[in-house]
Amino acid sequence: MEPRVEDTLQEPAPGRFRRRRRRRGRPRGFYLLPHLVTTAGLFFGFYAIVQAFTGNPDRAALGIVLAGVCDALDGRLARMARSASRFGLEYDSIADTVSFGVAPAVLVYSNGGLHGLGRVGLVMAFLYVAGAALRLARFNVTPSRYRGRFEGMPSPAAAGMVASTQWFVSFMAEHGVELGVPAPLVAIAAAGLGLLMVSSIPYRSFKELDLRHSYGTLVIVVFAVALVIQEPSLTLFAIGLAYVISGPAEWIWRWFTRQPLEETHEAIAQEATQG
Repeated sequence: MEPRVEDTLQEPAPGRFRRRRRRRGRPRGFYLLPHLVTTAGLFFGFYAIVQAFTGNPDRAALGIVLAGVCDALDGRLARMARSASRFGLEYDSIADTVSFGVAPAVLVYSNGGLHGLGRVGLVMAFLYVAGAALRLARFNVTPSRYRGRFEGMPSPAAAGMVASTQWFVSFMAEHGVELGVPAPLVAIAAAGLGLLMVSSIPYRSFKELDLRHSYGTLVIVVFAVALVIQEPSLTLFAIGLAYVISGPAEWIWRWFTRQPLEETHEAIAQEATQG
């Protein structure tokens, strides 16, 4: 008996149906990949804490840097997989608090001599942790005020400064130069990084960096990468220090020259609502 027309329309061939589903859908694991990368960043933060406590500061610094790499990847992967969600945002913030808040503070406290300052050293290290946690919470709920800028120093940059400083000190010690930074100065620097994170000083986000249409920018980036490969301890420390200083320096320069930054549409709308 020949099939009816109604049966042909209602029941497509199984092979064709399966092929269409494969074209439209993506593997389930692809949607979980951003969360797995975030979990890897959390692990590296935990690894950094353990290494700092066991007397391996250079490995602790490596864990912080690897956590930063994971943090740079998970958001991009979530956008590629179209799996960005409130859960992913909150999970990422918790992981970042451990990797960029607790881990650098523990490294500074254990290897920077802050434990010798007693309660003062404990409080100064905690100021860094609190600054990182507050910075991450503000980033989740408050849009940036200025276009192409972060409001306050990003917590990964502050953590990178701590890690690169550790590598720089170790590099100098290997070449016979003992820096011997006093513990009170280390404590002030750690607390200063925490205050910069919660400040309103704008820092460049580099999200609008266009390497495809700016030859000069591409040359600078390639040159910087070559320097990092050649001598990462010195180059990363110099880049981190320059970025930390760039925020206050540009803010002061714009204040003197009366050249304000361009505000975002969200900030303008918020000011209009409050007014």
